[in-house]
Order: sequence, then structure tokens, then C-alpha cells
Amino acid sequence: MSEHFTMKNLPESERPYEKYLLYGEESLSDAELLAIILKSGTKDANSLDIAREILKGSHNNLLNLYDLSYRDLMQFSGIGQVKAIQLKAVAELSRRIAKTNRGYHLKMDTPHSIADYYMEQLRHAKQELLICAFFDSKCNFLGDAIVSKGNVNYTYVSPREIFRYAFDYEAVMLILLHNHPSGDPNPSEDDIHITKRIEKGAQILQLELVDHIIIGDNKYFSFKENELLK
Repeated sequence: MSEHFTMKNLPESERPYEKYLLYGEESLSDAELLAIILKSGTKDANSLDIAREILKGSHNNLLNLYDLSYRDLMQFSGIGQVKAIQLKAVAELSRRIAKTNRGYHLKMDTPHSIADYYMEQLRHAKQELLICAFFDSKCNFLGDAIVSKGNVNYTYVSPREIFRYAFDYEAVMLILLHNHPSGDPNPSEDDIHITKRIEKGAQILQLELVDHIIIGDNKYFSFKENELLK
């Protein structure tokens, strides 16, 4: 039976904390970064072992943290509710940091740039999400809001909720985005009906629906590019 090694058995240069102090954060592998978050392991596996197991999922990298729910994470040895929530919080922080850095300068110029901004958030989502992005009269990005989860169809999407957010942001223009978990971004009949319904409501309120972008697996469909908006 092979000898089990704890963190203290590892050479100093291989311990995540010591390695950070010696060489900086960029020297750490994905597993080592996760091990620092996990802090401790079990009698059978150290935190680095557990981190490597988490990374062995479908993506074989840190994207697994987006796909795994906190209940999924609790199935790993040594991860209880608190550690699972901490890991999900780290994943969400990384997503928000990425959006904050780019979002401040985001311009409503082309469907491609908007789709690229939301691609990583939406292409990995397990359920349908409908997001509305808001812009001022100079096409500057003001923020966004998730307005529907789970079933983006004609019955459940509320234009009133979308327009309430638009007024809160003092927006003039808006762009709808939602994902198709199947990976195929082509619009359904419901997608077309929803878009026409919101477009008409926006016109009445002197708002402009600039586009509706559907995100698939690394590809998108733009109503604007396909001339499906007036």
C-alpha cells in the first residue's frame, strides 16, 4: 500500500501557501489555488488531492466550478456545506469580476461584442435564463438583470418586469439575451413571440429594443442581424 502524503510531507516549494510566498500567485496551478480555498482535507486526502478530484470533471479545469452545484460539491470527500458554498462563491466572484472589468467599457456596437460578453455566463447554464441589458442614449452600458429563469416562453416572461428594470436604470435602449441549453441558438416560435411582444411594449414607453440575442454553444443568433426587428 502506497504511503499517503499530507501537505506537511510535500517539499516546501510544492506547498501552495509556501509556493505563493516564494513565487507569487501566478506560479500556482489551478489545483493549488483551489487547495488554498479548501484549506484542509481529510485523513485520507489532503486539500490538493481533493482539488484535483474537483478538476477532473467534464471540463477538466476550473470551469467545473460553474457546472457543479453546491450539493454536487458536497459529494466530494472533505467538502461540507460551508466549503461547497465558499467554492460556489469563488466561482461567482470570478464571473462578476470578469463582467465588471469589461462591462464598464461595454458599448452597444455590434451583436457579436454583446454575445461575446455574455457567452461564458450563458453557454454553461443548465437552465434557460433571460437577461436584459440596459443602455443610455449614448449607447453606454448601464447594467443588466435576470428577468426569467427556467422556462423562457411567451407565458412566463413579463414585459412589465423588464420595463421596471429599464426605468430603474434610466435606460433608453435595451437588449434581450437568453440561452438555449441544447446548444442550438436558432429561435423558437416562443422566442419570436416574446421578442415582438416586448418590442411593441418598448415602443409605447418610448424605449428601443435594439436586439434579442440567443446564446448557444459558442455561437449565437441575433434578431437584429437577421432583420427580425423593425
